[in-house]
Amino acid sequence: MKKLLNQIEIIAKLAGNAILEIYKSADFGVEIKADDSPLTQADLAAHKIIEKHLLEITPDIPILSEESADIPFSTRKTWQKYWLVDPLDGTKEFIKRNGEFTVNIALIDKHKPVLSVVYVPVQELTYSAALELGAFKNGKKIQTRKPSREIPVVVGSRSHMSVDVQEYLEKLGKYKLTAMGSSLKFCLVAEGDADLYPRLGLTSEWDTAAAQCIVEQAGGRVVTLDNKALRYNTKDKLLNPYFMVYGDSMREWIEH
Repeated sequence: MKKLLNQIEIIAKLAGNAILEIYKSADFGVEIKADDSPLTQADLAAHKIIEKHLLEITPDIPILSEESADIPFSTRKTWQKYWLVDPLDGTKEFIKRNGEFTVNIALIDKHKPVLSVVYVPVQELTYSAALELGAFKNGKKIQTRKPSREIPVVVGSRSHMSVDVQEYLEKLGKYKLTAMGSSLKFCLVAEGDADLYPRLGLTSEWDTAAAQCIVEQAGGRVVTLDNKALRYNTKDKLLNPYFMVYGDSMREWIEH
């Protein structure tokens, strides 16, 4: 697992370098996909690099990427193990040029993320994790904060703050809010800089898998509103239910 994790870190950085070349250019080549989400040249360049190298090192493991997500469930449901990839998570943040975008690569085994890398190209920052190895930030082990602060730090989306989240925060009482884009919200919880990330809005499976692995291997949890771990490739549509990301499991974060 350690050797494979190192290989995935290198692949994520190669994709990140390709993204940065386009990030520094004058034109991203922005298109609008069928679901109204943006797509840039950087998404496609990163996808090609990741796919090429994953096929070289693990030719027998299938790949599901945001940019190749039309694989039918009838095929996917036979997979015990596969790569789940978001070549550029936070395309809106990329277009805004605020640096809060990542490369996400996760290995899913029996519906659970067991190895992953979240790479932040602008900061040259690597979050990585693997089952039984733990979670790391640029090679140094990280852990969630336990117990949570008396006034918890809540991380929320910079581009997708839903009405449901606003209502949840009102009921939570006192809190400090940090706005952040992409899967970096998970990473703040994983390294103990935030206590909670409530996601009461739609996300796709490739948005969350890599970061979920990092949170879980750092000692935190990523759970649905019925307190079950978020799982992957269990249905036709690749959409997640609402979920909570937290570090301190001794505190009751989910209303019943």
